[in-house]
Amino acid sequence: MENEPPLIITIDGPGASGKSSVARRIAQALEVPYVSSGLLYRGVAYQVLRYGVNPDDEAAILGLLEAHPVRLVPNTHGNRVLANGEDLTPHLHTAEVDAVVSAVARHPRVRAYVNARLREVPPPFVVEGRDMGTAVFPHAPYKFYLTASPAVRARRRARERADDVAAIEKMLRLRDERDAKQSKPAEDAQVIDTSELTLDQVVGAIMRYLPAGLDA
Repeated sequence: MENEPPLIITIDGPGASGKSSVARRIAQALEVPYVSSGLLYRGVAYQVLRYGVNPDDEAAILGLLEAHPVRLVPNTHGNRVLANGEDLTPHLHTAEVDAVVSAVARHPRVRAYVNARLREVPPPFVVEGRDMGTAVFPHAPYKFYLTASPAVRARRRARERADDVAAIEKMLRLRDERDAKQSKPAEDAQVIDTSELTLDQVVGAIMRYLPAGLDA
């Protein structure tokens, strides 16, 4: 239909709520690209660490991004982050990046930079993050917000890397506090608590909210 909005599905939520895995599975089911906003922020954070930029200095970060712009290359199965043609993706899921990504993402002009890169991606796609349904794609026709207890999220994150669960939970709680302003459900989002659900169950719940025979 000519007047139908482009297919954009937003999946937001706090760290380790399962949104990346769920978004990837939904994208695969619909055969559309999966877009990870968080990976793009991690790319910025990695560059900040790499070039010794103060993560609290917004102007310096913007100068760094002007000299070494990052971009996201999405596809159905995953994403890559490139800078000057170099693939940064293998370096982005570390405790060092975890420690600074929230500070980097707090800056309004850094967020504007990342949001502009995300809006350059042509629909259809499934996008996950913290404020995709509120700030970046407020007119998306399908919005979801995943949540889970900090303890559950810490155990999930610990399975991804060899870090202490208690330390991860502490870090997640701190990031939740820092990100509280931008990480909240859109008023028209379906909120799903994933604490007691398997990945298949969360994917199934979201697919039930989508129209049967949804055509990308």
